[in-house]
Amino acid sequence: MLRLKGIMMIIIGSILWGATGPMMEWILDHSEMSVSMMLILRLSIAGGALLLLLKAKGIQVGRPMRQKLWLRKMLMFGVIGMLGVQFGFVQTIAHSDAVVATLFQFVAPVYIIILLSILQRSFPPGSQVIGMIVALFGLILLLTNGSFSSISLGTTAIVWGVIVGFAFTFYTLYPVVLMAEWGVLLVVGWGMFIGGMTLFVINLPMFFMNLGALLDGPAMGMLLLVIIMGTLAFIMFLQSMNYISPVETSVLSSFEPLTAMIVSVFWLGQAMGVWQISGAAIMLVGVVWLSIGGNRKKESAPFPDSIQEYDHSEV
Repeated sequence: MLRLKGIMMIIIGSILWGATGPMMEWILDHSEMSVSMMLILRLSIAGGALLLLLKAKGIQVGRPMRQKLWLRKMLMFGVIGMLGVQFGFVQTIAHSDAVVATLFQFVAPVYIIILLSILQRSFPPGSQVIGMIVALFGLILLLTNGSFSSISLGTTAIVWGVIVGFAFTFYTLYPVVLMAEWGVLLVVGWGMFIGGMTLFVINLPMFFMNLGALLDGPAMGMLLLVIIMGTLAFIMFLQSMNYISPVETSVLSSFEPLTAMIVSVFWLGQAMGVWQISGAAIMLVGVVWLSIGGNRKKESAPFPDSIQEYDHSEV
């Protein structure tokens, strides 16, 4: 019964995550809200609300920020990890669409396995090599739509998509020790808040010049839904790991890109080429294969300042 509960939580969480991509795309297409303003509001509100919720439960949320070591690690995670992933993801949406952005993020396990193999000075298992080849072949079809003489996506979209992959790798690997010491929710709450405040400071003049976007009722309503759904999705994702294995979590998270694709087609009216659809399907198979094939014992991973142990299956 508990395993079924975990399965349902990861499926619902993945569906909620997948739906937020097209919703953010709608906001960018139907309002004057910029990428920066949308992320400032999303990260700051979600992070602040999560910290207040933890504080209401009696958790001393400020403790890690009073120690230089943990403060430095929190800042790095918030700026490079949390903000890097969010900003890269939304920029990819802005220059392509939510489906492409979600798939670029979904293929991040390939980056993770390559990085870990380099750091550990060991060749990845054959099953993971097969999964990476399949996933990358699907990505090539997505980018070219089957015509290798031309690229279907713009260069800017591809660059941001690659950045999302690298940022997601850092986001996944760097906070291992942070979360072990302070708990996942506290680390993510601070990560969101730090990322949002950093982007606010960087865009301070532009933010106040674009305050008129806050008067757009439909856009603000949609953004509120994005914040609520995204936060619920994250909590359900975390809770599901108490009941099911990391491999099952990785496999079932494939509902995220599938949801983004379905919502984009039926709500936003987007169309993908036959080869792009085939490429997306092949990518899903490759990443699922990576998750199943990576179910093996943990190895040490000498990642600077943070990663001491990481399981290839947790991708």
